[in-house]
Amino acid sequence: MTASNDFDPALDQPTLFSARVTPHRSLNRTGFLVLMTFISAVSFVTGIAFWMMGAWPVLGFFGLDMLVIYWAFRINFRSADATEDIVVTPSELRVRRVSHRGHLIEWSFNPLWVQLEQTGDPEFGIEHLYLVSRGRRVSIGHFLGPDEKASFAKALLAALQTAKRGITYNPIT
Repeated sequence: MTASNDFDPALDQPTLFSARVTPHRSLNRTGFLVLMTFISAVSFVTGIAFWMMGAWPVLGFFGLDMLVIYWAFRINFRSADATEDIVVTPSELRVRRVSHRGHLIEWSFNPLWVQLEQTGDPEFGIEHLYLVSRGRRVSIGHFLGPDEKASFAKALLAALQTAKRGITYNPIT
Protein backbone atom coordinates (compact mmCIF):
# COMPACT_ATOMS: atom_id res chain seq x y z
CA MET A 1 0.00 0.00 0.00
CA THR A 2 1.44 3.33 -1.02
CA ALA A 3 -0.07 6.78 -0.88
CA SER A 4 1.08 9.51 -3.20
CA ASN A 5 0.41 13.05 -4.34
CA ASP A 6 1.23 12.48 -8.00
CA PHE A 7 -0.41 14.27 -10.88
CA ASP A 8 -2.74 12.17 -13.03
CA PRO A 9 -2.31 13.46 -16.61
CA ALA A 10 -5.17 11.34 -17.94
CA LEU A 11 -7.66 13.16 -15.73
CA ASP A 12 -5.73 16.44 -15.61
CA GLN A 13 -6.14 16.37 -11.83
CA PRO A 14 -3.81 15.68 -8.94
CA THR A 15 -3.94 12.24 -7.38
CA LEU A 16 -4.80 12.59 -3.69
CA PHE A 17 -4.38 8.92 -2.86
CA SER A 18 -3.17 5.90 -4.75
CA ALA A 19 -2.77 2.40 -3.34
CA ARG A 20 -2.22 -1.09 -4.69
CA VAL A 21 -3.27 -3.86 -2.33
CA THR A 22 -1.95 -7.37 -2.96
CA PRO A 23 -2.12 -10.59 -0.94
CA HIS A 24 0.83 -11.13 1.39
CA ARG A 25 2.95 -14.21 0.83
CA SER A 26 5.62 -15.05 3.39
CA LEU A 27 7.31 -17.67 1.19
CA ASN A 28 9.09 -16.42 -1.92
CA ARG A 29 10.03 -18.52 -4.97
CA THR A 30 13.50 -19.37 -3.65
CA GLY A 31 12.07 -20.50 -0.32
CA PHE A 32 9.53 -22.61 -2.21
CA LEU A 33 12.31 -24.36 -4.16
CA VAL A 34 14.29 -25.00 -0.97
CA LEU A 35 11.21 -26.35 0.82
CA MET A 36 10.21 -28.61 -2.08
CA THR A 37 13.79 -29.91 -2.37
CA PHE A 38 13.79 -30.72 1.35
CA ILE A 39 10.36 -32.42 1.19
CA SER A 40 11.43 -34.40 -1.90
CA ALA A 41 14.65 -35.56 -0.26
CA VAL A 42 12.94 -36.60 2.99
CA SER A 43 10.13 -38.35 1.10
CA PHE A 44 12.58 -40.19 -1.14
CA VAL A 45 14.89 -41.33 1.68
CA THR A 46 12.00 -42.40 3.92
CA GLY A 47 10.24 -44.09 1.00
CA ILE A 48 13.38 -46.06 0.12
CA ALA A 49 13.71 -47.12 3.78
CA PHE A 50 10.13 -48.44 3.75
CA TRP A 51 10.72 -50.12 0.37
CA MET A 52 13.78 -51.93 1.76
CA MET A 53 11.67 -53.14 4.72
CA GLY A 54 9.19 -54.64 2.26
CA ALA A 55 6.50 -51.96 2.47
CA TRP A 56 7.02 -50.84 -1.14
CA PRO A 57 3.57 -49.15 -1.58
CA VAL A 58 4.62 -46.50 0.97
CA LEU A 59 7.14 -45.10 -1.57
CA GLY A 60 4.24 -44.29 -3.92
CA PHE A 61 2.28 -42.59 -1.14
CA PHE A 62 5.28 -40.41 -0.28
CA GLY A 63 5.47 -39.40 -3.93
CA LEU A 64 1.75 -38.65 -3.94
CA ASP A 65 2.10 -36.53 -0.79
CA MET A 66 4.91 -34.57 -2.41
CA LEU A 67 2.77 -33.88 -5.49
CA VAL A 68 -0.20 -32.73 -3.37
CA ILE A 69 2.04 -30.33 -1.41
CA TYR A 70 3.49 -28.98 -4.66
CA TRP A 71 -0.02 -28.54 -6.12
CA ALA A 72 -1.24 -26.69 -2.99
CA PHE A 73 1.69 -24.26 -3.12
CA ARG A 74 1.15 -23.63 -6.84
CA ILE A 75 -2.49 -22.72 -6.18
CA ASN A 76 -1.37 -20.44 -3.34
CA PHE A 77 1.17 -18.67 -5.58
CA ARG A 78 -1.39 -18.27 -8.37
CA SER A 79 -3.85 -16.58 -6.00
CA ALA A 80 -1.11 -14.07 -5.12
CA ASP A 81 -1.55 -12.52 -8.59
CA ALA A 82 -4.73 -10.74 -7.46
CA THR A 83 -4.53 -6.95 -7.03
CA GLU A 84 -6.74 -4.08 -5.97
CA ASP A 85 -5.98 -0.48 -6.99
CA ILE A 86 -7.65 2.48 -5.30
CA VAL A 87 -7.13 5.98 -6.71
CA VAL A 88 -8.68 9.18 -5.32
CA THR A 89 -8.70 12.44 -7.28
CA PRO A 90 -10.75 15.54 -6.46
CA SER A 91 -13.57 14.37 -8.75
CA GLU A 92 -13.36 10.58 -8.75
CA LEU A 93 -12.63 7.56 -6.59
CA ARG A 94 -11.71 4.54 -8.71
CA VAL A 95 -11.47 0.95 -7.47
CA ARG A 96 -9.95 -1.54 -9.90
CA ARG A 97 -9.87 -5.19 -8.85
CA VAL A 98 -8.07 -7.89 -10.84
CA SER A 99 -8.63 -11.49 -9.73
CA HIS A 100 -5.92 -14.13 -9.80
CA ARG A 101 -7.46 -15.37 -13.04
CA GLY A 102 -7.19 -11.94 -14.66
CA HIS A 103 -10.87 -10.93 -14.39
CA LEU A 104 -11.17 -7.15 -14.13
CA ILE A 105 -13.88 -5.30 -12.21
CA GLU A 106 -13.93 -1.52 -11.87
CA TRP A 107 -16.04 0.88 -9.82
CA SER A 108 -16.11 4.65 -10.01
CA PHE A 109 -17.50 6.89 -7.28
CA ASN A 110 -17.84 10.59 -6.67
CA PRO A 111 -15.65 11.21 -3.59
CA LEU A 112 -18.10 13.83 -2.31
CA TRP A 113 -20.74 11.14 -1.77
CA VAL A 114 -18.57 8.23 -0.62
CA GLN A 115 -18.50 7.04 2.95
CA LEU A 116 -15.99 4.56 4.33
CA GLU A 117 -17.76 1.98 6.48
CA GLN A 118 -15.84 -0.25 8.87
CA THR A 119 -16.99 -3.40 10.62
CA GLY A 120 -14.97 -5.20 13.19
CA ASP A 121 -14.53 -6.68 16.60
CA PRO A 122 -13.18 -4.75 19.62
CA GLU A 123 -10.74 -7.56 20.34
CA PHE A 124 -9.68 -8.39 16.78
CA GLY A 125 -9.84 -4.97 15.12
CA ILE A 126 -11.21 -3.95 11.74
CA GLU A 127 -12.50 -6.95 9.81
CA HIS A 128 -14.10 -5.34 6.74
CA LEU A 129 -13.87 -2.02 4.90
CA TYR A 130 -16.62 -0.88 2.56
CA LEU A 131 -17.07 2.08 0.24
CA VAL A 132 -20.72 3.10 0.37
CA SER A 133 -22.30 5.52 -2.11
CA ARG A 134 -25.83 5.84 -3.47
CA GLY A 135 -26.91 2.33 -2.58
CA ARG A 136 -23.71 0.64 -3.75
CA ARG A 137 -21.47 -1.07 -1.25
CA VAL A 138 -18.03 -2.28 -2.36
CA SER A 139 -15.69 -4.25 -0.12
CA ILE A 140 -12.06 -3.10 -0.26
CA GLY A 141 -8.79 -4.14 1.30
CA HIS A 142 -9.80 -7.71 2.07
CA PHE A 143 -6.15 -8.82 1.62
CA LEU A 144 -5.06 -6.67 4.56
CA GLY A 145 -4.80 -7.60 8.22
CA PRO A 146 -6.64 -5.65 10.95
CA ASP A 147 -3.77 -3.24 11.70
CA GLU A 148 -3.10 -2.67 8.01
CA LYS A 149 -6.82 -2.01 7.43
CA ALA A 150 -6.79 0.63 10.18
CA SER A 151 -3.80 2.40 8.60
CA PHE A 152 -5.31 2.08 5.12
CA ALA A 153 -8.67 3.45 6.33
CA LYS A 154 -6.98 6.42 8.00
CA ALA A 155 -5.08 7.34 4.82
CA LEU A 156 -8.14 6.86 2.60
CA LEU A 157 -10.34 8.95 4.92
CA ALA A 158 -7.76 11.76 4.82
CA ALA A 159 -7.80 11.69 1.00
CA LEU A 160 -11.61 11.70 0.91
CA GLN A 161 -11.72 14.66 3.31
CA THR A 162 -9.22 16.51 1.12
CA ALA A 163 -11.39 15.82 -1.93
CA LYS A 164 -14.47 17.09 -0.06
CA ARG A 165 -12.70 20.28 1.07
CA GLY A 166 -11.30 20.94 -2.37
CA ILE A 167 -7.70 21.42 -3.34
CA THR A 168 -5.91 24.63 -2.63
CA TYR A 169 -3.08 25.35 -5.02
CA ASN A 170 -0.01 27.15 -3.80
CA PRO A 171 1.92 28.56 -6.76
CA ILE A 172 4.97 29.33 -4.58
CA THR A 173 5.85 25.69 -3.79
